[in-house]
Amino acid sequence: MVPASPTRQAPFALRVVDRKGGTAAVIYRRQANNAGRDRLRRVAALSPLCFGAAAMMLRQAVLAGRNEAEAGQRSEDVLSRGAFHPLDADWGARVACYGLLAAGLRDGERLLLAAKHIRHTPGDQAAWWLGLLGQVDNTRALRAFRILMEAVR
Repeated sequence: MVPASPTRQAPFALRVVDRKGGTAAVIYRRQANNAGRDRLRRVAALSPLCFGAAAMMLRQAVLAGRNEAEAGQRSEDVLSRGAFHPLDADWGARVACYGLLAAGLRDGERLLLAAKHIRHTPGDQAAWWLGLLGQVDNTRALRAFRILMEAVR
């Protein structure tokens, strides 16, 4: 029997893509669809500006999600384009929160500061915020999270 790929078992995944403005990323979360099957659903997209500000955090998240077979790859290949990179629950929640926080923001310094804060946030707190940010009416929660992470003034 063929073992399942790490991406099929991971609760979150990150896909690095090329866009007209540069390198960007899409964040996915594993959730059940209407038929009850687990599928990766898009949570957020990172623009090239947001991707650049969070590159160190994304690299660390992908490295934490790797299994032993992939651990020997060079560090330049960590954020390879096209493939889905599996993320564990803690790092996946952090990266998803950053993706939701960064949507629509344009201040690179503030995005860098927010990425630094989220990188050091405990995984359970990030999961709690992700639950709030995943609600339909998340305007107040998103504003509060952006202020706490110093993404806005």
